[in-house]
Amino acid sequence: MTTTTNLPRVSIITVNFNSTAVTVDFLKSVLQYPYENMEVIVVDNASNEDPTGILQQTMPDVKIIRSNKNLGFAGGNNLGVNQATGSFLLFINNDTEITEGAIAKMVQVLQTHPDAGAVSPKFHYYFHPGVIEYAGYNPMNFFTARATMQGNKQVDTGQYLTLTETNYAHGGGMMVPRAVIDAVGTMPDYYFLYYEELDWCEMMKRKGYKIYFEPGALIYHKESMTTGKASTLKTYYLNRNRILFIRRNASHLQRFTFIAYFTFITLPKNTLMFGIRREWKHLNAFYKAVFWHFHNPAQYANRD
Repeated sequence: MTTTTNLPRVSIITVNFNSTAVTVDFLKSVLQYPYENMEVIVVDNASNEDPTGILQQTMPDVKIIRSNKNLGFAGGNNLGVNQATGSFLLFINNDTEITEGAIAKMVQVLQTHPDAGAVSPKFHYYFHPGVIEYAGYNPMNFFTARATMQGNKQVDTGQYLTLTETNYAHGGGMMVPRAVIDAVGTMPDYYFLYYEELDWCEMMKRKGYKIYFEPGALIYHKESMTTGKASTLKTYYLNRNRILFIRRNASHLQRFTFIAYFTFITLPKNTLMFGIRREWKHLNAFYKAVFWHFHNPAQYANRD
């Protein structure tokens, strides 16, 4: 999608994995509310069937990158970075739909705030119209390794109207300048799935950049359509990666308190919960996540 406009070029990058119909809906929303100078890149993470033909029927000039193996969320996005030509890159889930002016409003934030490492829009739940998923992030609780979203599950009555600095961008939709990626590096792909955007924001903040939330831009999110709301994949990576995040980003004191919390609260609680429910596959996934850290090299824990 080339143009003679002087607007900065935006590369929209989304990752597809066995969810072609969902990606088609995303592309239709981009066509409905386009940005004047953009390219759209779909990275296919080794889906069972090649989605190229179907996606190009929807958007003929979409750029399709097919990976021969599943690289995960970060790895898939990073594959898109390698072929992106934009000065601003919008990393966005394929299970989202954009709204009018959303892309341009995020571009404006990055243009007027040279200290911005990333900006995210407001998120509404697609299946619950008018209900907020994300209006910024609260600080990370290094005791539990969890960060909560501001505004989550609130009815949107206009309580979030002002551009604000926030703690983390939303991985489902975040625009990042190419210059920031050059300075900080690409999204850390150690994680494969979950926590990678939080870690990436920490990398940006260590370089002096700020993370912004732009409520004037809105995205609808069909949450957890790829992994499922109660999949063992989710159980494994959420638990493995919350520990990995602590290893890479916490101080010595924060690590000590997290280990105490995880050992004496999280471990027995999850063991009991999965046991009572007879969810043995989830219990196995949970313990695999924990023991991954006993036999993986320290390089994963090095801060970038």
